Amino acid sequence: MKQVIVRPHLTEKSLALAAKGYYTFAVAKFARKEEIKSAIHNLYNVHVLEARTIAMSGKARRAGKKMKAVAKTPWKKAIVKLAVGEKIDAFEISKEEKKT
Repeated sequence: MKQVIVRPHLTEKSLALAAKGYYTFAVAKFARKEEIKSAIHNLYNVHVLEARTIAMSGKARRAGKKMKAVAKTPWKKAIVKLAVGEKIDAFEISKEEKKT
């Protein structure tokens, strides 16, 4: 079986979207929307209403002692909308974690 979901994508923007019912994940490049929906349904036991995908380009960075240009790997992002009242615990942040 192919691994479709790579990891949850946790940023300030994605956490704000999670409060509105949209959850962001890094997914495999080959993953199609239907595969993403079924993988999230099987992994988190939630009903996915909609899936949007975005191909993120690998941006150039400078690294090392000589500051050579290095390209980051391109990746794919998926934003999924869940049914009303459903949540994914990976996107919940407690008040203690917000303070630090």
